[in-house]
Amino acid sequence: MPQRTCSDTLCCCEMQSARALEKTRLGGFFLGRRDNLGMSEISHGFSPWRLSVAPMLDWTDRHCRFFHRLLTRHTRLYTEMVTTGALTHGNVQRHLRFNAEEHPTALQLGGSDAADLALAARLGQQWGYDEINLNCGCPSDRVQRGAFGACLMNEPRTVADAVQAMRDAVDIPVTVKHRIGIDRIESYAFVRDFVGTVSEAGCEVFIVHARNAWLDGLSPKENREIPPLRYELAYQLKQDFPQLTIAVNGGIKTNEQIDVHLQQADGVMVGREAYYNPWLLTTWDEAFFSDAHPVPSREAVEEAMVAYMERAHAEDGCPWYAIARHMLGLYHGERGGRLWRQVWSNHKLKPLPPREVWQQAREALARGAVVPA
Repeated sequence: MPQRTCSDTLCCCEMQSARALEKTRLGGFFLGRRDNLGMSEISHGFSPWRLSVAPMLDWTDRHCRFFHRLLTRHTRLYTEMVTTGALTHGNVQRHLRFNAEEHPTALQLGGSDAADLALAARLGQQWGYDEINLNCGCPSDRVQRGAFGACLMNEPRTVADAVQAMRDAVDIPVTVKHRIGIDRIESYAFVRDFVGTVSEAGCEVFIVHARNAWLDGLSPKENREIPPLRYELAYQLKQDFPQLTIAVNGGIKTNEQIDVHLQQADGVMVGREAYYNPWLLTTWDEAFFSDAHPVPSREAVEEAMVAYMERAHAEDGCPWYAIARHMLGLYHGERGGRLWRQVWSNHKLKPLPPREVWQQAREALARGAVVPA
């Protein structure tokens, strides 16, 4: 019999109702009590968008988000972009299933047809997401061929119609993530008019990647690096639209940078730094949400992830290595971390159960931590 994969899933709603607990414990530490808005108690008083981890294709799946939630109670988490076509014609459970522990978590959608987006948003709410976010920032060729992503910034009326349709379909927040411009359009008026038009449809939250998206000539990776960052345009949006929630995204790597942006905007979204250096997330609850709870050790987080691997395999046959890849940055910068990563990423160990791999990883970490005489 072939091994089942993560895509052969149970209904998320059924799983969540089975785990409808106010407190969730895994690996011995507290994941927080959630209210109907998906926010932990202490998050009240702060904007829900004060700090978040960006949606990243092939990275921020449900396993990654579970790992990140072990590191921070209050940071908002986003799914990878899910297209309306995938939900209309594909396996809805595969794309929308998530863990109850992930809240607060948002579903990012890719699409341009208002009716399709309304249907997708309704599905997202039914599955328990706390927010629907529309992608108006991705510059990839594949997304452009589908006539959505960053190219939608050329059609603010289309985006406004889509936002209105989604807001009519759900009663959770509908938000937009976008760039400050496309191609060589660098005038502030372009992004100001985009936000103004879309906000008239009722969108109150805009997450601004403070770079242009070059739709021709740059790869998605180059689009994250070559167009210059112009945070001042995001700040100006907050000045011109004080009633809106404006969060800043792009090139943010340190708590010092986060703090600077929070003096000018309502929120900050961190992307790849959260993936490569996830331990940074353990500092955020105290630094930005005034929650000085005890921080679990790296060892405790790793043990909790092993327990999660076992749980995921029991639930749907998910192999441990589909989960372990997301935690390879856990010992980033730590002595022995390279040897530890080599164990968890060793394809020859795939037939072993995760606890045996974990033991080998611990031994490798200990060897690497020994300081030569």
